[in-house]
Amino acid sequence: MNLYGLKNCDTCKKARKALDGAHVRYAFHDVREEPPTKMQIGRWAKAVGTEKLLNKSSTTWRNLSDADKENLTEKKAVKLMEQNPTLMKRPIIEMIIDRGPTQVFVGWTKDVQEKVLK
Repeated sequence: MNLYGLKNCDTCKKARKALDGAHVRYAFHDVREEPPTKMQIGRWAKAVGTEKLLNKSSTTWRNLSDADKENLTEKKAVKLMEQNPTLMKRPIIEMIIDRGPTQVFVGWTKDVQEKVLK
């Protein structure tokens, strides 16, 4: 399992604490120190949708120019998230369930917790 987020993000801290408490093995990747590639972000956007992945309530989003925010396509959103990894909602969790394809989860909702901690 790979968990992408920020070291100082409260939601990421909660997720890490819960995973540690459940003895789940994972690799943590701070997106400021290890920015995900455009290909990774594109895969996540396809898996969960750009609207779910893009954090429009973030300070980073509010600081973008109006031109960046207008006419937002998936391609443009992926490029913005590549340039500004803190635009992504957190945490992003990649995991393989029952040897199937890689599953992608965004956030630390009860639904995500049930799937990741089982």
